[in-house]
Amino acid sequence: MSFQTEPPYTHGSIDRSAVVLVNLGTPDAPTSSAVRRYLKQFLSDPRVVEIPRLVWWFILNLIILPFRSGQSAKKYASIWTRDGSPLKVHTQKQAKLLAGALAERGHDGVTVAMAMRYGSPSLPEVLARLKSEGCERIAILPAYPQYSGTTTGSIYDAVFAHYATVRNVPELRFIKQYHEHDTYIDALRDSVLNHWEAHGRPEKLVMSFHGVPKRTLLLGDPYHCQCLKTARLLAEKLKLSKDQYVVTFQSRFGKAEWLQPYTAPTLVALAQQGVKRVDLLCPGFTSDCLETLEEIAMEAKHDFEAAGGQQFHYIACLNETPAWIAGLAEIAEQHMIGWPTMKTAAQREADKKAGEQARTAALALGAPN
Repeated sequence: MSFQTEPPYTHGSIDRSAVVLVNLGTPDAPTSSAVRRYLKQFLSDPRVVEIPRLVWWFILNLIILPFRSGQSAKKYASIWTRDGSPLKVHTQKQAKLLAGALAERGHDGVTVAMAMRYGSPSLPEVLARLKSEGCERIAILPAYPQYSGTTTGSIYDAVFAHYATVRNVPELRFIKQYHEHDTYIDALRDSVLNHWEAHGRPEKLVMSFHGVPKRTLLLGDPYHCQCLKTARLLAEKLKLSKDQYVVTFQSRFGKAEWLQPYTAPTLVALAQQGVKRVDLLCPGFTSDCLETLEEIAMEAKHDFEAAGGQQFHYIACLNETPAWIAGLAEIAEQHMIGWPTMKTAAQREADKKAGEQARTAALALGAPN
């Protein structure tokens, strides 16, 4: 096996720490060709689609990509902003604000980078850049509160695959899940209460999570249970009774059975039962994206109103809300315990002097740099 060439090393340099906020990904543009490239990478991941590879290759390349790329491009175009894809824009802002929040908490010199599992900037690209910047300690922070092999597990795969080609591997920490973390639940609660303060309360609150095939649950994936726990904890914070909210799953794909109840049919049923207003939030998405802005705020709204519902309110994702940025900082901070990220001015000066001494000694022994 051949390994990547290591970046030049400067003796006496001070090792840095980094947090990588990783989201799912997005096409580079709302065009058929860009969406096709993105979907091919995404749907070729065996973590995402557990179908025999040869069979799936024909389905993906001969049926799905030729027909779905153009349809999906139109949907992306309907939510695209002047700054680009909403998911990428929000994740970039979150990473920048997270860096500021960690600095305010006293963490010195912690780099916060944003990466995408599919699309750009890719995880290998970001991890290679962090190595060149001297980051020897890296915490991987998925944008998914609930763990699933189809999402967080796939991030692990990409990180391990990258470092399988690296000679000098940094210290790694992985944040697996935070579906029950107090700061996450509190940020969701605040988001809902702020919406209700401005618009009043609905008859029913719908919590819609991204769906996965039911088969994954039966094979041991904890995602379903973690979604239900998030919903229960949020309902308790909002003081909701069981008949005041419902948990659903969206984005079903293919003919196999997925986690139920499905979001769109549930909304139709609620309208047909006489429910006039529903509010819907997507707790599993920490950044607004195609699945929230188009599938929910547009399509699901239409379904509910077409079935007789009168008011459909979509509650935005956490995005850059102060409560969520503080929550991200606390989650990251808890997983950096033991790392030398909080130093006094005197400690930093001592590190600088120690580095200079180490460099002098290395050069005296013949080190090139």
